Amino acid sequence: MKPLFSNKTRSVIAERCRTDQPSILRRKYEPWYHEMDSQRGTRVMLGGRELIMLSSNDYLGLTTHPKVMEAAEKALRIWGSSTTGARLSNGSRRYHRELEEALAAFLGKEACHVTSAGYLSCLSAVAGFATRGDVVLVDKNIHSCIWDGIRLSYATMERFSHNSPTDLREVLRFTDAEAAKLLVIEGVYSMEGHIAPLPDFLEAAEGHGCFVVLDDAHGLGVLGHQGRGTADHFGVGDQIDIICGSLSKSLSSTGGFVAGSTDTIEYLRTHSKQTIFSAAISPVQAACAQAALDIMQDEPEHLERLWTNTRRYRTLLEDLNLDTWGSETPALPVVLGSRERAYMFWKALMEEGVFTVMSIAPGVPPGKDLIRTAISAAHTDEDFERIEAAFQNAVRKI
Repeated sequence: MKPLFSNKTRSVIAERCRTDQPSILRRKYEPWYHEMDSQRGTRVMLGGRELIMLSSNDYLGLTTHPKVMEAAEKALRIWGSSTTGARLSNGSRRYHRELEEALAAFLGKEACHVTSAGYLSCLSAVAGFATRGDVVLVDKNIHSCIWDGIRLSYATMERFSHNSPTDLREVLRFTDAEAAKLLVIEGVYSMEGHIAPLPDFLEAAEGHGCFVVLDDAHGLGVLGHQGRGTADHFGVGDQIDIICGSLSKSLSSTGGFVAGSTDTIEYLRTHSKQTIFSAAISPVQAACAQAALDIMQDEPEHLERLWTNTRRYRTLLEDLNLDTWGSETPALPVVLGSRERAYMFWKALMEEGVFTVMSIAPGVPPGKDLIRTAISAAHTDEDFERIEAAFQNAVRKI
């Protein structure tokens, strides 16, 4: 009997999967997809060893805060584990609305919508508003979720140099004046640790009718009054149409959000497939985010500790003459310049009991292969003593 499917097609794809892997993945110290045996604060157990986590996005260290854990337990008892449905149909609950109202108020926006992933939120913040014939103006170092949103929108994409309002002005000079335009930037770039100069970008875009989308996944909880984010940091929140981001960083949960005017959020809810067809976030996810949001406003010491730790860590890296790519935030990369050097540095840190993440091209620009590290308010003096010793040894080894 003739096969229903072509063996040739299947074998070509299977062969591609088998052979198209970086050789570095076959080494003993694989840099990605580690499975932790347990975690408590900044300490993780991996293969029977205790490591210091130095690449988490738990900026405020709230994932084990008693109020967050208590909120999660209470939500689970009251609501169960899941809504098992999309918000449009049977998945909407009171706790979704309460979290959305709290987030909107915190960000200075009229309305908000929470989704099951930060990736989906930022993707839909582009794909839900842009359409064929529109122009999306985007920083070339933007996150992968934004690129996917642009592709799904079928809009025309125009890239400008990273964090360069000057280049944005030049791009706008040659852009159709009649076309609808979206300007998409990140508040804090997670790999580089750079802060976008929002006032300069807004000035460059003035008079061009740009709808401004800000991905502030790594700015929320880090910048601004009580951690309200990059727009608040610069005092330009009323000039940003959409603020999107993740619940999995400073808010110690999983999921994402899109905040804006009432009109824009209602439009998103009726035009974004990612919003319409995605299952709602669970009761525990919402409760953890809500508790973390309350803590951010009630306990400022976490944000203060974050920046104290960041300054200490930056001083260490500078004293060792390591390239931090000009980072201004707790997301501090260590740029090694090549895949091989990045791998050796990552391996040396692992051997010294410090867990980091290796990022290589095309995830970063060629020649910027790096170790991504991030500081948390939860890092202790004892953590720093071990981190300092590990980095000193890693520098000697390479």
